[in-house]
Amino acid sequence: MERKLYTAHLLNKSLLSESAQCYHLEFEVAGEERFDFLAGQFVSTVAMDGRGKQQTRAYSIASAPRGNQFDLCLNRVEGGFFSNLLADLTPGQDVQFHGPHGLFVLPQPLTDIVMIATGTGIAPMRSFVEQVFPSETEDRSEGRAIWLVYGTRHETELYYQKYFERIAAAHPNFHYVATLSRPQEGWSGLRGYVQQHVRTCLENYQGMHLPSGEGASLPLHAYICGLNDMVSANRELLKEMGLEKKQIHFERYD
Repeated sequence: MERKLYTAHLLNKSLLSESAQCYHLEFEVAGEERFDFLAGQFVSTVAMDGRGKQQTRAYSIASAPRGNQFDLCLNRVEGGFFSNLLADLTPGQDVQFHGPHGLFVLPQPLTDIVMIATGTGIAPMRSFVEQVFPSETEDRSEGRAIWLVYGTRHETELYYQKYFERIAAAHPNFHYVATLSRPQEGWSGLRGYVQQHVRTCLENYQGMHLPSGEGASLPLHAYICGLNDMVSANRELLKEMGLEKKQIHFERYD
């Protein structure tokens, strides 16, 4: 079945990290009053390369639904056709896409959640947070405990840091945990890989909500997005700590 192609018109572009060449792009869907999707879904961009071959690349949406607009977050990749095409766009230019796609969406009804991300894997997590803690309407978290454990190498690569810190300051049930694997001198925050801090979060959660004993099941869902090795390591950790397969949701890329 042929998919409907939309045109995304670039409204705004900002550089999130000079060192990582990471960009935040804000698009408007041309000719559409609304572009409906679920937080966590992705779109597939489509374009012809220099050899006349059609290229397609999937990108997680980095925003909650808002009218006919959506955001993307991406790194420029050396030799990468689509990352360079999108990173080189200027406001006013267009790109075609189809979607939304994907089942990486929040549970209904909402449960307690731990989100685990590295690098641009933060994109769907930002979508989740905007959905649950909207800036202009009522809090939709229903008082659920929500963690975001975000890991990267350097402080300059903590994308959307001020936004997440602002949400955490305004909502005591949202916990933003940032960790660096290669911190520079002067970094006073957490160090190490995300798995270490996911374990700490879940041990604290387990102590609050569960009786001790083998086979206890945690009443929360986990969402993981990042490189394959990180995703695999955290899936194993979560299973070790009592989560069932149906409670663990993930998207990975290499």
